[in-house]
Amino acid sequence: MSATTGEPAAPLIALRTLTAADFPLLGQWLAHPHVARWWNHDPSPEGVERHFGAAARGEEPSVDRLVLADGEPVGLVQQVRLADYPDYRDELSGVVEVPAGAYTIDYLIGPPERIGRGLGPLVIAAAVEDLWRAPRSARCVIVPVVAGNRRSWRALEHAGLRRVGSGPLEPDHPQDDPLHHVYRIDRPGPPLTPAT
Repeated sequence: MSATTGEPAAPLIALRTLTAADFPLLGQWLAHPHVARWWNHDPSPEGVERHFGAAARGEEPSVDRLVLADGEPVGLVQQVRLADYPDYRDELSGVVEVPAGAYTIDYLIGPPERIGRGLGPLVIAAAVEDLWRAPRSARCVIVPVVAGNRRSWRALEHAGLRRVGSGPLEPDHPQDDPLHHVYRIDRPGPPLTPAT
């Protein structure tokens, strides 16, 4: 509880690299309806290995992070440098400007009882803050969200990202409309030297 307001204190959010030991928990989360609706992933052990194994072994340029709230695992964040995925970067460039040094994130809250409690914006803010740190030194973070996923894009807004465009992108889930809203936040402070 906050001493001044009597409200519960916000949880301390930490990120750590996802490992294969986390896969059973991740599979459970991916099977929950509130996750499966937006993350069109196979939650079986084989499916989780197929989708997340290469990144966990360092064979994929994206970084998957387990999200901890006060030490308890509550979610997943994926951090992706768009230059490492040129096809996706080029598709996104058809909707908004994608500068050099841009990253994107994807995220989920796993336990159903943690949904709708204000955790999403805290997780997004922690993931963005993590990207401002070296060695990645992201210039900006650009996040497309299916327009129908209002909870997700509202969490982005509460985390300080602003909508910079809307347009058609290939949805992760085949049942979704291609319309996406695209959000962006820029690295604070003076401009970085040119990215290599």
